[in-house]
Amino acid sequence: MRAALPSPVPPAAAYDDVRRILVVANETAGSEVLHDLVLGAVGGGRESEVFLIVPVLHDGLLRVPSHVARTPFGTHDAAARLRAAVDELLAEGVPTSGRLVHVDPLHAISQALRDFPADLVVIATHPASRSAWLAHDVVDRAARAFGLPVAHVVVDDLALEPVA
Repeated sequence: MRAALPSPVPPAAAYDDVRRILVVANETAGSEVLHDLVLGAVGGGRESEVFLIVPVLHDGLLRVPSHVARTPFGTHDAAARLRAAVDELLAEGVPTSGRLVHVDPLHAISQALRDFPADLVVIATHPASRSAWLAHDVVDRAARAFGLPVAHVVVDDLALEPVA
């Protein structure tokens, strides 16, 4: 039996006027569609911060349905994606930091929210045909578990070219 997730974290807005956006992505971290969504979310003149978490996935750690493609995600590749995505947002003037995290995205979100009281969670996935996160209902489960707004971005293979 899985341990229960902690109770929802109060939105950061309850503490100050900084908009905090927690972004959860792995292979999709450097996609243009995710980049554009984050830039749109930090717009509007309100001070913002972004924290990007990249779960390090290892084939076999998640029970992945047979119809979902299994792709090895090594720590080195995940770290490179994280660095590139953080650097892209920093270059746009968005205060951004990031971290490699636990393979389970719900556990990773729970841990991240302890240090980064976000008022929006953005989860980027592949299309349903190849997304283990969607097969495990991660987006809906995150919305229910944490009591925060959750935005979901689907990144197709054509959108995986890094933003230059």
